[in-house]
Amino acid sequence: MEIDQLIIIGVLLIIVAEVTYLVAKLPRQTNSKKRMIFVDTSVLIDGRIVSIAQSGFIGDTLAIPRSVVGELQFLADNADADKRARARHGLDVVRELQALDSVDVQLFQDGSKAEEGVDERLLNLAKKHGGAICTIDYNLNKVAVVEGITVCNVNELAKNLRMAYLPGERLRLELVQKGQDSHQAVGYLPDGTMVVVEQASSSIGQTVEVEFIRSLQTAAGKMMFARKTEQPQQSKQKAIVSPARRPVGKKPVAKQPEKQQPKKQAGNASGQRRRSVDREARLLELVDKQN
Repeated sequence: MEIDQLIIIGVLLIIVAEVTYLVAKLPRQTNSKKRMIFVDTSVLIDGRIVSIAQSGFIGDTLAIPRSVVGELQFLADNADADKRARARHGLDVVRELQALDSVDVQLFQDGSKAEEGVDERLLNLAKKHGGAICTIDYNLNKVAVVEGITVCNVNELAKNLRMAYLPGERLRLELVQKGQDSHQAVGYLPDGTMVVVEQASSSIGQTVEVEFIRSLQTAAGKMMFARKTEQPQQSKQKAIVSPARRPVGKKPVAKQPEKQQPKKQAGNASGQRRRSVDREARLLELVDKQN
């Protein structure tokens, strides 16, 4: 009797161990299931999806519908040379994606032609399989959002990753340390981006206005280069003070008006002479005030 009880207890323990293992294992298997991202024709023609896939940021499965490949084939046979070249580039992108080891790429067999249209086919596939759509088509993006479908837009990704400031833009920046060269000063943007300011070593510890010249993106991060901008007040003061720096004892010599070339319209010639005389009079008045 005791042996039978031991056997029953052992069997129960084995059953409990198996149930515990299954309960712990099943959620992991469910979570490890990859989502399917259905790729649009516009993304394949664009080609930037290859660089994104190579970086390893795509953890889901890239599903390329056969209907999308069929549309590329139709465009590649088109009489328009530009459309032919773009479609052939899209087919080359499909081959490059399939050759990558860093991403799972599947050719989804949904038929070589979509009678309802490729965009409508993509929406239906995403709804049916609980997937997402990868596109740069503005209208398809809007429709997918209305339908409640997740959209992976390459243009939005590029917009969010671009530099915060472009060449030509200005910003007030605090310079905190010297740069690699003796004439350089370094400041930092709120996101931590280093800004190297040329000819600004004398302004370290100050907040100055800078104009961005160019940017540099490397694997280690991003860096921007800028230069100091002249203050408008200083330029005005220079313009006012400079006439007073003439040699002492010499009187300003009024510039003789240049002879006007004969023109077809006498009214325009007389107007130009009048403006020239007015400019000279204002210059003489400014010099007299300095005296």
